[in-house]
Amino acid sequence: MDWKPDREVKKAIYKQLAEFIENGIADGTFPPDKPLPSERNLAKEFNINRSTVVAAYAELEANGLIQRNRGSGTTISKDIWGITKKRIPSWNRYIEAGSFLPNLPVTQKIRREAAGYKLINLASGELSENLFPKKFLREITSTRSFAGSLGYDHPKGNRVLRETIAKHVSEYRRIETNPSSILITSGAQQALHLVVQCLLKPGDAVALEDPSYNYNLPIFKTAGIKPYFLPVGNDGINPDDLLALYKKHRIRMLFLNSAFQNPTGATFSEAKRKAILEFSLEYGIPIVEDDPYSLTSFTGEEIPTLKSMDVHGNVLYISSLSKIVASGLRIGWIIGPVPVIERLSDAKQQIDFGHASFNQWIANDFLKSEHFQMHLESLVKELEKRKSQIVTSLKHFLGDQVEFSIPQGGIHLWCRLKRDYNEMQLLEEAIKSGVIFVPGSTMGSKKGFVRFTFAREDEESIHEGIRRFGEALNCL
Repeated sequence: MDWKPDREVKKAIYKQLAEFIENGIADGTFPPDKPLPSERNLAKEFNINRSTVVAAYAELEANGLIQRNRGSGTTISKDIWGITKKRIPSWNRYIEAGSFLPNLPVTQKIRREAAGYKLINLASGELSENLFPKKFLREITSTRSFAGSLGYDHPKGNRVLRETIAKHVSEYRRIETNPSSILITSGAQQALHLVVQCLLKPGDAVALEDPSYNYNLPIFKTAGIKPYFLPVGNDGINPDDLLALYKKHRIRMLFLNSAFQNPTGATFSEAKRKAILEFSLEYGIPIVEDDPYSLTSFTGEEIPTLKSMDVHGNVLYISSLSKIVASGLRIGWIIGPVPVIERLSDAKQQIDFGHASFNQWIANDFLKSEHFQMHLESLVKELEKRKSQIVTSLKHFLGDQVEFSIPQGGIHLWCRLKRDYNEMQLLEEAIKSGVIFVPGSTMGSKKGFVRFTFAREDEESIHEGIRRFGEALNCL
């Protein structure tokens, strides 16, 4: 057959093959009284993967052009013109045509594998079940009557919860605000999504940290936003780099994780916080500060946020209860100027008609109770123990093969491997050995880094997980 895939064009090879076969059916190259070539034979003849042939045949079958019969092979449909045959949609075409982009394949793989119970999970950025304040939350739900409404709540979120959050951020984070300036969201990720969709437009340039959790989010690319990157040092980004980036690309927004940054664990120095706020004031560039971890300082030192130093309203502050209470509550918030909050709440109302009232009630009662401070103190102590364990285990099993800075808060450890290796091969070997981690490339880093999360597993599992990781590394 006179055909070969064109690997220079953007069109997927399976689509090229499907078009070739469709044209062959039309011009008689493939007669209706004979079976079509087998998947194996086509793959061999055109030197392509068998999975590519399978995808091409699936496309043709969905379009009603062929029939695939177990035992008798693949044949041209007897009702090719659709006189009597009922056709199903070509779902692959719809999936690929959707405007909302999927996660990176490696990210999808990590999440699929991490969902398994047999792997030691050093990848997922969440607390383990035994760190959730289940006892206190059960007490709230069993001993206190639900006093809220089960109808649609205010678009910004329940007024009582917003009042409680205003008091909470004043006491714990030195941020002065009011309920009108707060929007309740489904975790920090929805907050970021609303900011990107509502306040930016296709073609806008934004600045992200490198490495950064934000690098891993398709929301920027989906919205047509152009990201530019700022290297993260031991105490955050360099303000001079920020100025140079602005002058070159005219960035319109800055996204930062200023306390125990994900993944590096870096925390901005006071001088850098002031310099970044001065930059924002001079050029009128808004800052989006994502703060999941500032309350998890292992030293007990209070970590000032950018928002706590912002007296002009230049900072949109995002936080949540996901990393300090329970991810399943889906309680996050944005604090910002009232007109911005009104715009974002209008968009959220269009998406989900506001937040679940029952979850808001639980979150409100827990934040107001004495249990919150008790839980927070217990959580930080446990996280520090797990941090110490992963540091000890890395030194024991990997020694001088790795280097890292010891985080002083948060839930992640950013580690550089000193030897040359294939990143995806290491991930596959680690999964075979029964442990999973996050390759540095998914965070935008250069080759040679991995992120370990120590909040999901207990100390014994962390120790065993690093042993398995070292085993996988030594197999390369």
